[in-house]
Amino acid sequence: MSQFLLVTDLDNTLVGDRAALATLNQHLTAQRQNDNIKIIYSTGRSRFLYQRLTQEETLLCPDALICSVGTAIYLNPDEDKTDAEWDNKLSQNWDRELIVALTAHYSDLMPQPDSEQTDYKVSFCISPSAAKELIPRLKNVLAEKGLKTKIIYSADKDLDILPENGDKGLALQYLREKWGFEPENTVVCGDSGNDIALFSVEPCRGVIVGNAKPELRQWYQEQERDRCYFAQDFCAGGILEGLKHFSFLT
Repeated sequence: MSQFLLVTDLDNTLVGDRAALATLNQHLTAQRQNDNIKIIYSTGRSRFLYQRLTQEETLLCPDALICSVGTAIYLNPDEDKTDAEWDNKLSQNWDRELIVALTAHYSDLMPQPDSEQTDYKVSFCISPSAAKELIPRLKNVLAEKGLKTKIIYSADKDLDILPENGDKGLALQYLREKWGFEPENTVVCGDSGNDIALFSVEPCRGVIVGNAKPELRQWYQEQERDRCYFAQDFCAGGILEGLKHFSFLT
């Protein structure tokens, strides 16, 4: 079997069913022994919250860690040192202080904890009803100030403002090219809106777990589906199902 690259979200994708995770870990460990796989965790969590998760769940050590919705890459997940080349890409046309000042005027935006704020991500919690009205207005305000940003809303609560050069998908492309993996030998897995950027990296294979949230289900319904597989099983069980569907595992 040719080497392949597995890129997976954590919460409610890889993590969420401990029995299924243990089974998937066994399969992935066997592939690693044959040097057939590299693993990237791509998460909305900060590295701080990722480390907390590793104390709660049995996770294999990844070959790289993408944190904070694609705005921080750790080539050595055991070290608190982000990839300098990726940081440089994100810094272009980014003014964090101005974004913080502009968003302070909206009472519906509740800042997430300090651990979830990074140099290249400004994060809030907001209700679905407020988000529907506020997000278009916020996009216009940021654009009028000449700020080139992305706004990602997921799980009916998390709103992240990112540099235009940053998201989970672009971070994946950066690492895939850095390591020399072909897109057809790359499979991405996710469950929510902030994973859409992963699934938009063509022509990578995609596995949407059975417990996917409405925003990702809607995206799937609107796409050409040959590259993406919608699993029946939930969480790690869905990843295993999808990897077998694409013949990455037997």
